[in-house]
Amino acid sequence: MENNSTNKQSIIGFILIGVVFFGYMLYNNYQMKKFNEQVAVEQLVEGVATEASAVVAAQQEAEVAKTEPLVVADPFIIDGAESSEVVLENDYLKLTLSTIGGQIVDATLKKHTKYAPKEERNELVKLFDPTSAAFDMTFYVKDDLKNVKVVTAEHNFVCQGVVEGAESKSVTFTLPFKGGAALNFVYTLYNSKSEERDYLVDFDVQFSGLAPLMANQSSIGVDWHTRSYQNERSYKNENMYTSLYYRHPGETGIENLGVSEGNKSKNVSTSVDWVAFKQQYFTTAIIPEGVDFTYADVAYQTLPEKSGYIKEYSMAAAVPYTPQTDGYKFNFYLGPNKFPVLKKLADSNGDSLNLERIIPLGWIFSTYVSRWVVIPLFTFLSKYIESFGLIILILTLLVKLIISPLTYKSYLSTAKMRAVRPELEAINAKYPRQEDAMKKQQATMELYNKAGISPMSGCLPMLIQMPILIAMFRFFPASIELRGKSFLWSDDLSSYDSVLDLPFNIPFYGDHISLFCLLMAVVLFGYSYMNYKQTAATQPQMPGMKFMTVYMMPIMMLFWFNSYSSGLCYYYLLSNIITMLMMLGIRAMVDDDKVRAAIHTKMTNTKGKKSRFQQRYEELMRQQEQLNKR
Repeated sequence: MENNSTNKQSIIGFILIGVVFFGYMLYNNYQMKKFNEQVAVEQLVEGVATEASAVVAAQQEAEVAKTEPLVVADPFIIDGAESSEVVLENDYLKLTLSTIGGQIVDATLKKHTKYAPKEERNELVKLFDPTSAAFDMTFYVKDDLKNVKVVTAEHNFVCQGVVEGAESKSVTFTLPFKGGAALNFVYTLYNSKSEERDYLVDFDVQFSGLAPLMANQSSIGVDWHTRSYQNERSYKNENMYTSLYYRHPGETGIENLGVSEGNKSKNVSTSVDWVAFKQQYFTTAIIPEGVDFTYADVAYQTLPEKSGYIKEYSMAAAVPYTPQTDGYKFNFYLGPNKFPVLKKLADSNGDSLNLERIIPLGWIFSTYVSRWVVIPLFTFLSKYIESFGLIILILTLLVKLIISPLTYKSYLSTAKMRAVRPELEAINAKYPRQEDAMKKQQATMELYNKAGISPMSGCLPMLIQMPILIAMFRFFPASIELRGKSFLWSDDLSSYDSVLDLPFNIPFYGDHISLFCLLMAVVLFGYSYMNYKQTAATQPQMPGMKFMTVYMMPIMMLFWFNSYSSGLCYYYLLSNIITMLMMLGIRAMVDDDKVRAAIHTKMTNTKGKKSRFQQRYEELMRQQEQLNKR
């Protein structure tokens, strides 16, 4: 009869890993199932824009209607004669601004290219579709006894020309009112050679002589709507990392709408100090300075696969207004999800905006591993080493070096278990009946105590490594540093490395073969088989244990990781190879005969002394046995 207690060392770690991986795989496949392609893109655009701005408009109209009549005509607003566009650019960013609405209609990243299937990456990334870009501010002014609703997106501003400074360029769009009053939108783009400054666009809203014209209102509406392109090779992976984020003032944590295959919306009734439309590797965010949004209705809709887009975003918010308000200051962040850059972004008081938290780094302890170990180390190495494949190799070696004492301890625990196997078999033979299970447990624990063996010592190292494994799992698909970087046959370490495109789709696997993933699964099989043989030599195995440890995990990893980042598969491939080499090296250094001799000497000298844990455990066993006899 098999001894369940002696199986703890080998099964607990594998079960925990299996539960984590298998559970996440099911969740991932559920989230990423085929989207409903019958939904028209045009209907999505119209639906999001209408729903997102409805609350702001209704609140403003109700507020103004309390005291004064409302009209929608604007007879004294003087629109520009002709529309035009202006281009501002620096080393990182190229902006196209239109006099219609005085808004940014195109933001192109000059350092990043878009992935085009089976084509060269020769098209620069655009952060949003110009045809869907819509930004406007809504407020009310007085004309004699009438109130006029001003929606900036409906008016053609007058461009005052581009002004160049030592390290900046700015353009002013003016919407004139009769009587000399005006609304000015001033955009400033810097070229300071600093990414955290140059990806930020200053947006100043100036009320010039408008105070006497402003109607009775306590807020001004700010609406923003964009549609993001598909910029990466895998639609499913990109969508999985694409969502809408926001933060409440004074909080270090951030909120998001999560990932959905359809629509997601939320009415945030409390203050918000920024809103970000995040894609897998790029973000467009609006950040008020010196003021917060009093509330924000945020929403997105997921666009169908093969439409060329990922999501449709919208924000309908408001900023406070008093008769003394002469304008507002905003920042637009239009750039990559680069942790060191986002981490440096701060508000007007110098406090961190915590915008870097939009980058997924894992859960609980793995977040700290990513934030304080993996990212700083990766950033440091990338300053001196050009090849990211080599950087990943060095990173893997360093991680394995750090956890090598745990690996040695785990192997030594296994060697000790092998040494006492004859005694364990004798205990199993002495207590073969099911009703003697407690006695067998007591005898086994007493043997472990005399031999100085901790049943959990082989499992704990595996559990301690889990935060590192999860941190790496989250880091590689979210690291823009790997995007577009080639290594060996992989042309992009941030995406899968297809060496063969299949003419059909295999459920849960995909329509391609990733070579790094295939090699990782093969090496994992070899490592699992070696580990199983080593464990089987120490204790009897449960039925099905060989299938679960030797075959199930490699198969799961093969199907799960086929569409994941090739950099991640490469890391796990290296990790398994290095672990196998370490185990072979430790096996050569550890003499089983000497281990057995040392254990027997210890057992002879122990003379029945029990640890406090052993004493408590035996007391619990006696209490349980007495309860069973009642």
